[in-house]
Amino acid sequence: MSTPTYSPGVKAYVERGEAMSARLAAHRAAMRTKKFDTIAVHGVYGVEAALDNQGSINEPLYLSSAQHFENSDHMEAALAYLMPSWTYTRIANPTIGYLEETLALLEGYGFDGEVSACATASGMAAVFLATHPFLALNADPTHPNGRGAAEPMNIVASAKCYGGTFMLFRERYGAERGVEVRWVRDELNLDEWASKIDDHTRFVYGEMPSNPGLAVFDIAAVADLAHRHGVPLIVDSTIATPALLRPLCHGADIVVHSVSKAMTTSGFAIAGAVIARHNIVSRVGPEEMRANFALYAKLLPGRDHGPAMSPFAAMMILNDLRTLRDKVDRMSRNAMQVAEFLAQHPAVEAVYYPGLPTFAGHAMAKRYMWLADGEDDYGEPVNRYGHLMGFTVKGGAQATRQFFDHLQMVWRATDLGRIKTVATIPAISTHQQQGEEGRQLASVPANLVRLSTGTEHPADIIADLERALAAVRQPAAA
Repeated sequence: MSTPTYSPGVKAYVERGEAMSARLAAHRAAMRTKKFDTIAVHGVYGVEAALDNQGSINEPLYLSSAQHFENSDHMEAALAYLMPSWTYTRIANPTIGYLEETLALLEGYGFDGEVSACATASGMAAVFLATHPFLALNADPTHPNGRGAAEPMNIVASAKCYGGTFMLFRERYGAERGVEVRWVRDELNLDEWASKIDDHTRFVYGEMPSNPGLAVFDIAAVADLAHRHGVPLIVDSTIATPALLRPLCHGADIVVHSVSKAMTTSGFAIAGAVIARHNIVSRVGPEEMRANFALYAKLLPGRDHGPAMSPFAAMMILNDLRTLRDKVDRMSRNAMQVAEFLAQHPAVEAVYYPGLPTFAGHAMAKRYMWLADGEDDYGEPVNRYGHLMGFTVKGGAQATRQFFDHLQMVWRATDLGRIKTVATIPAISTHQQQGEEGRQLASVPANLVRLSTGTEHPADIIADLERALAAVRQPAAA
């Protein structure tokens, strides 16, 4: 393919774009020297950007669907991706761009390399955009069979994952497209991971911790296994948030988030994010995809598939992000107290929470999950294990429903990461559609309750749980 020839006018805009990019890169580099909380408050929106926006201290909300261009040269340079622009909100938007820069800085906190982010309309849109580019029939143009030729391909993923992710992999990729899905049942078993990754694997995927079973795995070791075969490790770190875990620092290539969750504790927005280090490991795909995966996903597959988020949602999320670390710290401390209460309750079979020493993955969680800059608050680094837990109720599915129906303050909803405590029964909600066999594979029994602990006083959360559990022990008279 021949290289396009651009007019002097277009080249002038390219030069202007290079200067714009250089200024942003310098400001981004300066922000990377700041502490986590400072990054969460400011992102890359500084005083110079404010002066370009009528002096607004807050990031401006751009609700317009499209950008006006100065002239045809400006339009040509922008739509050829030769200079920074936003063009059309399905592709980019200034408000969304401020969110993406903030997420990249937070997820890249403590990471030596460059990081970019692409915001999406939901967490599932992020999972799709992070994985779909690796599943071209033959994404390697140098392959002897030629581009588009059929070849075996598989993906390796932990079976203990969110129900939507399970369905995307099993139904959309597996059943509809013929991709072999190799599920890892014991995520702590490195030999099982190793046995499933081969030369036809396109990516390796895990949640840390998982939803709803809170399963954990050795990110660094699994990343090493994936990289030996030339494939990326993709980690869903929604439950931890960057306040507790940043997988890129441990060898992961791509991180996905349902930003709707603890990053948006208010519950006022639905969004997702794909956050990737530059120069990811991948045997397949064009060089520009490996060089800057998030930007590639945003400008090409994202443009064509259309999973764009709302600028208004971006503004809501930016506001919630400013206090992310403090809220996650508080929610985690509350969750620890609630988990300890449930662990000793006679109506509870088992509690799945990484902070409990009895939890199978406790040692692994203790290795990876640390409150960002915790030493500044507590005088030494501190482990925090997040807001989410699972527990099973004695008496089976009916007793679990009885407990659930007697909650008075805790909200019954398919939601998590809220500043308000929320509970659900995954077998009849988030994991219902994957069927009994799929739930057994993912270790989601009928009597499992998923509890997302908010920032209410822990005594009040515990009191509500105690009332509901007491109803299981003492059924109402007929």
